[in-house]
Amino acid sequence: MARVVFLGTPEAAVPALDSLTQRHEIPLVVTQPDRAQGRSKRPVPSPVKRLASAKGLTVAQPEDRSELAKQFEDHGPFDVGVVVAYGRILRPEILEAPDRGLLNAHFSLLPRWRGAAPVARALMAGDAMTGVTIMKLDEGLDTGPILTAQAIDIPPGVDAGQLTESLAKVGARLLVETIPSYLDGSSEPVPQSDEGASYADKLEKHDRPIDTAAEPESVVAQVRGLAPSPSATLDIDGEIHKILAARVADTPVQPGAWVVVDGRPLVGLAAGTIELLRLQPPGRTQQAGGEWANGRRRAGGLVR
Repeated sequence: MARVVFLGTPEAAVPALDSLTQRHEIPLVVTQPDRAQGRSKRPVPSPVKRLASAKGLTVAQPEDRSELAKQFEDHGPFDVGVVVAYGRILRPEILEAPDRGLLNAHFSLLPRWRGAAPVARALMAGDAMTGVTIMKLDEGLDTGPILTAQAIDIPPGVDAGQLTESLAKVGARLLVETIPSYLDGSSEPVPQSDEGASYADKLEKHDRPIDTAAEPESVVAQVRGLAPSPSATLDIDGEIHKILAARVADTPVQPGAWVVVDGRPLVGLAAGTIELLRLQPPGRTQQAGGEWANGRRRAGGLVR
């Protein structure tokens, strides 16, 4: 039974940790420190910490790189490390600490979408396919040699949250299948090509506002890529709404306006129309588009 150190933080890393605990010894789980969330601002443990604690595993939440190195020293040696959405760049001494280095499940078909937000950027770009790549981490930005990869089609209408959930399950399975042959030397990583490389930049505030001058298809792709969080936003009658689902509509609407047609809220863009399928007004819970429209005092207004 291999000794595997696991590094991960969000819900997307949970399937991998869960699968690995059933097949390997996990002497250490590393995750981000508890962060304040919600109105109470109480520290909340990461999904990975919750699972690890439930399984009785040792959890470390280092605040800095030197503390992480100390945790590796205290709980090693390790045969291999696994990283799934840990959330921090790792220094060379950490990459080299396990006997066979660190393997990473990256949610794209490398070299496309190297970087922090591969799922969101794939959807925002309108990609029809993505996947999971298992690679050995090096000092570059997702440039390490590849052990295996699996492509999946992106279903119409799926958002970043739903697609990430699917990719997390694929990544967990690939890790379980790949680690034994990697450790016994029967499979070796192949150098990654730079041809066709693209970069999934971290999502920023400027990615969120919907541009009413954009094509409807581009806006729908933006909404899918940012849902459920941080979400695209649209100023409706002077209030910033989170837009969580949308689709292209055929009904003409004056650019910069919203109207209700047959109970459906429609937004006019410079080059077409979108229907708001799900949104969240400020200070309120999520609503279906029709429910939101029914609650408005008037069936029309301005967007920007």
